[in-house]
Amino acid sequence: MLDPAIGTLLLGCCALLFASAALHKARAPARFSAVLRAYRVLPERAVRLAPLVPLCELGVALGLLVPAARAASALAGAALLIAYAAAIGLNLARGRRDLACGCGGPDETRPIAPWMLGRNLLLAALLAATLIPWQSRSLIATDLLTIGAGMAVAALLYVSLDRLLAHVAPRTTALGSRR
Repeated sequence: MLDPAIGTLLLGCCALLFASAALHKARAPARFSAVLRAYRVLPERAVRLAPLVPLCELGVALGLLVPAARAASALAGAALLIAYAAAIGLNLARGRRDLACGCGGPDETRPIAPWMLGRNLLLAALLAATLIPWQSRSLIATDLLTIGAGMAVAALLYVSLDRLLAHVAPRTTALGSRR
């Protein structure tokens, strides 16, 4: 059984991640479409639907915060993360390591890397963990403090690790980058 404070912390962190991802993509829809096209995993007709991706991500983010939509949103979010991992993995297997990952916003030119597979699969597993039954207890004030502080720490750690790994890998110059 999952403690509701841990479950709420996981859902809050994932909602923050999906909302941030949606905003990054929505800020530069043409750039996101170019990145998606460069992956060469979807037919052109499907790439034209790229503006729907940030809407899906925002829907996942909001749904994770609504108890009645939590399970469906967690499944949808995990599916998106697995699909992103599959697209990265396919291109890495093709030897196309110079593609912009598309995960850091419109100004990001970071190339795809194997560690991104692990990151996305770990995040999908964390979302899946929220689907196990939760203990039935009410959240108390210390739980809310723990959730708030935990989200802040998790967000800072995620951004720090993401930036650290971004600077370790060389920047891309292939299609999908702004250079």
